Amino acid sequence: MSQENKSNSEQLRATDDMEAGGYPAAGADAALSALSTPTERQRRAGAFRNRWREYRTGYIFMLPWAVGFAVFVAAPLCWSIFNSFNKVRVTPQGFKYEWIGLDNYRKALFEDNVYPITMISYLQEMILIIPLILIFSFLVSLMLNQKFPGRTFVRAVFFLPVIFATGQVLTELFVQGAGKLPFIEQYNLEGLVREYVSRRVADPVLSVLSRTIIILWYSGVQILIFIAGFQTIPKTVYEAIRIDGASPWESFWKITLPGMVPFIGLNAVFTIVDLFTFPFNPVLDFVKANMFNPMTGYGYASALAWMYFAVVFVLLAIVLGWTYRTAVKRGAMQ
Repeated sequence: MSQENKSNSEQLRATDDMEAGGYPAAGADAALSALSTPTERQRRAGAFRNRWREYRTGYIFMLPWAVGFAVFVAAPLCWSIFNSFNKVRVTPQGFKYEWIGLDNYRKALFEDNVYPITMISYLQEMILIIPLILIFSFLVSLMLNQKFPGRTFVRAVFFLPVIFATGQVLTELFVQGAGKLPFIEQYNLEGLVREYVSRRVADPVLSVLSRTIIILWYSGVQILIFIAGFQTIPKTVYEAIRIDGASPWESFWKITLPGMVPFIGLNAVFTIVDLFTFPFNPVLDFVKANMFNPMTGYGYASALAWMYFAVVFVLLAIVLGWTYRTAVKRGAMQ
């Protein structure tokens, strides 16, 4: 009994000491839990470590590109931005810079009668060509994903233009008239289009028709990416939906197309970048012409190039935003 009374008195004394020290008896557990709760800095450090574990492989693969960009591209890029705010003159003593602020950009937008029209016309052509390339490569990859004899050989045939149709080769082919389809002149499609369609619409449409063959030549990489995307969709999903009585048409719209959205976005980004650096790009030709023009020079040409980059960047942002929102919506629905 004496020992029990002694232990009870010690417990009461400990309780009194905690109350005297500002801790209520009932808050002892809360104080201990507060001490064990991680701080904001610890939570951020833990989140960073988790993110690094998840993405470190990708960062390692990006490291060679980052090093190459820092060594070979960063300095010319910064110099180009600096040039766009200056009037640059080439003299026997070297480059002479005269700070003019945004004057080069103002001239390109409000005084140059060629650059805005060239930019808009080429943008209209690309808005027509890019969906055609994506649709064509998607349908071809859908067929090449099926099992049939000689499938590997046919895949290689569709990829061959990517190897041969580069830079100078592509330029020479178009000079010889290999980029046009024969039936355009045979059936006088140009006259029919100009007769029934307004000039604003007819010019980009005819330009696309005159380069129809590039839809084939510029679809090889996209076809391979789409084929790789089809491999990511489990066959068990198609078996399950087939057991439920879904038709191939329904499985395409419910399973195949939603599952390919990230790859459609990836191919759209690749196609935009590829075509906006096209050898027959009139915007780039105009930039080069102004670069060596003594009246405009490097400064004005740099401003034109950065405005062109801004347009391409906006298109890429739209595509990436659509891809991300569609993928998030699809994940939420699942």
